[in-house]
Amino acid sequence: RAALDAIAAYGYERVSPPLAEFEEALVGRLKSARAQDLLRFVDPVSQRTLALRPDITTQVGRIAATRMAHRARPLRLSYAGSVIKLRATQLAPERELIQLGAELIGRDTVAAAAEIVAVAIAALEAAGAGAITVDLTLPDLVDTLAAGPFPLPTDRIDRVRALLDAKDAGGLAAIGADAYLPLIHAAGPLESALARLEAIDAGGVLASRIEAIRQIAAPLAGHATITLDPTERHGFEYQSWFGFSLFVDGLAGEIGRGGSYTIMHGDGAEEPAIGFSLYPDPLVERLAGASARD
Repeated sequence: RAALDAIAAYGYERVSPPLAEFEEALVGRLKSARAQDLLRFVDPVSQRTLALRPDITTQVGRIAATRMAHRARPLRLSYAGSVIKLRATQLAPERELIQLGAELIGRDTVAAAAEIVAVAIAALEAAGAGAITVDLTLPDLVDTLAAGPFPLPTDRIDRVRALLDAKDAGGLAAIGADAYLPLIHAAGPLESALARLEAIDAGGVLASRIEAIRQIAAPLAGHATITLDPTERHGFEYQSWFGFSLFVDGLAGEIGRGGSYTIMHGDGAEEPAIGFSLYPDPLVERLAGASARD
């Protein structure tokens, strides 16, 4: 409740999509999850296949593209509710999670990115998260470099992305992608990471990205620790130029993630957007335990 109130204070209107929808309505817009990841069942009335949502962001995008298509942009929407995962992992065995967040529809500028990161941190602060770390990334950086100063054959781009994700310097050297080796070391605390990024001679291609990161990070001073991993792609497969992960001191793994992406309209047109999702169950459990001890 505190997190949602903090998001609302920035002017984000609450929407509440349904937990279950007809499968085809979800599959057509899923980017962060595949169709085979849906938990399905047959509606006994219509005999059509229903699916439980694995993500709310896609539903918010549909609302923005249909019922709210006539609304002026940027459109600010927030949400909260349960999501159901078909599969879980040993480290995170829960399949039903709470997801809450905010989406800024119609913009993916530096100013929009700075706003959405600030809103995410404000939501965590309001919920009593404590020390927060934000890890910034540039999901399309390899594509940008491959099309310009560090050319790569199309069939090698995915391989270079995977090797950078794994921080595999030997693998990059083995496939002749030595130009990408400095990117492995351009990660860590923000200022030192940016300094290493600035030292990479990419013909000025990185200059605008570095300036954007500085503008996004500047208002966060005193609210969060900022780090940078410019080539991190795991979990950012459908983000465009900007992404970020959120961590809370004392909690294992990410508590949230966000970034820029596009929303598909019925006519095939794509609309820019930027947003974040929090998965606050671990924080709720920690706060509940602390309250019980008190």
